[in-house]
Amino acid sequence: MASSSISQPFPGRVLSAGSTGPAVTAIQQRLNALGCGPVATDGVYGAQTAEGVQLFQARSQDQFENPLQIDGRVGPMTWAALFGHAAVPSVTTATSALLAKVLEVAAAEVGTMEDPLGSNRGPKVDQYLRAAGLDPATGSFPWCAAFVYWCFQQATTQLGAVNPAIKTASVHTLWAEAGNKGIDRITPAEAAQQPSLVEPGVIFVITTSANTGHVGFVKQVDGVVLTTIEGNSNAGGSREGIGVFLRHSRRIDSINCGFVKY
Repeated sequence: MASSSISQPFPGRVLSAGSTGPAVTAIQQRLNALGCGPVATDGVYGAQTAEGVQLFQARSQDQFENPLQIDGRVGPMTWAALFGHAAVPSVTTATSALLAKVLEVAAAEVGTMEDPLGSNRGPKVDQYLRAAGLDPATGSFPWCAAFVYWCFQQATTQLGAVNPAIKTASVHTLWAEAGNKGIDRITPAEAAQQPSLVEPGVIFVITTSANTGHVGFVKQVDGVVLTTIEGNSNAGGSREGIGVFLRHSRRIDSINCGFVKY
C-alpha cells in the first residue's frame, strides 16, 4: 500500500494501547481512509485501533522498502508509512556546537584502517589508544571507545572547550561512569518508547558480554534507522573490526545497553 502524501508530524513517542489524544484520532482517520477500518475516531487507542494498525502494517513497507513490524503500535516507521515520509524527516543536525564538531571530526576519520589489518594497531589507531591512556605497544586493545574519546579530545581542543567525555577504552566503564557523573543516559526502553530522544551526536552503547561491547556515534536518525560512525568496526558492524566505518544498518531497538549524550 502506498503511503499517504498527507504529512502530519510524528509526535515523537510511540502510540499504542492506552494512548489518547489528537494523534490517535489522526491515526484512526487515516486507517479508515486507507480501508483498514472501520475504526471509531474517538481519540482512544483501544483494541479496534490496534487491529486496524496491524492490518495496515501487514500491507505496508517502510521508506527503505522493508516490511513493517506487525505489532499494532505506531512508531516512526509506521507513522511515516501512514502519513508520508515527510512526516518523519531525517534528523541530521546535532543539538550543540560541541556534538556537531565531534561528528565533523569523526566523519573525517572514516576510512582510517588498522595497519596491519586485524592488529588493533596503526599510526592513527595508536593515537586513539594513547588519547585514552593506553600504550599500544604493550598489548592488543579494542579501540572503539578510545576512538570516541579521541574525537571529543580533538573537537574540544579546536573549540577551546573542556572535554566532557569519559577517558576510557572500556565500553562498560564508559556507560557506568557516565551514570556516576550524571551524564545523560538513554535506556533501551526509553529510546524504544520515545525515539526522538536519539539524536545526532549521541553515543550508542552495545554490550556483548560482562566485559566486552561496542560503541560509536549516531550521525543521522531516520525513524528508527541509524547512520553511525564506528571505530574498530567493519562493514558488518563487528566490535573487533579493522577501521573507522560509516554504517547505515543499525536500528534503535538493536542497541541493548543504551545511549550516552554529552
